[in-house]
Amino acid sequence: MSTAATPAIEGWFTTGAEPRLIGTKCTTCGNLSFPRATTFCPNPACAGTEFADTELSRTGTVWSYTDAQYQPPAPYIPAADPYEPFALAAVELPEGIVVLGQVADGYGVDDLTVGAEVELVVETLYTDETGERTIWRWKPVTADSEGSKA
Repeated sequence: MSTAATPAIEGWFTTGAEPRLIGTKCTTCGNLSFPRATTFCPNPACAGTEFADTELSRTGTVWSYTDAQYQPPAPYIPAADPYEPFALAAVELPEGIVVLGQVADGYGVDDLTVGAEVELVVETLYTDETGERTIWRWKPVTADSEGSKA
């Protein structure tokens, strides 16, 4: 039995000390997208079908946020029973795209404000018989050098 930590969604983010989302850049028009484009350019003015993987910035600013008060349907796997609401943030990256994602464990809507800086982190999504599955999340950047809430 393997107990290695692996991304729950392969190819969407890097791991390590400074993880990054992996987007694509259209080789025809230069449009950036996340998640990765694989069949056609999301720019309606472009007929491009070839893309280059590109690592996106690991920090951005909160564009909007909310909380998930209701448990999402399957295939969502709740982290706790009973279900515990979690925060979601739409984050504008310096590249000019907005990426929606879950907020890091231990943080909620009370920790977020529009325009606040957040950074990409990798956390455990769930563990099953094959090992730990990880996912990327947005973590508020704080003045605290530790950057974590206890």
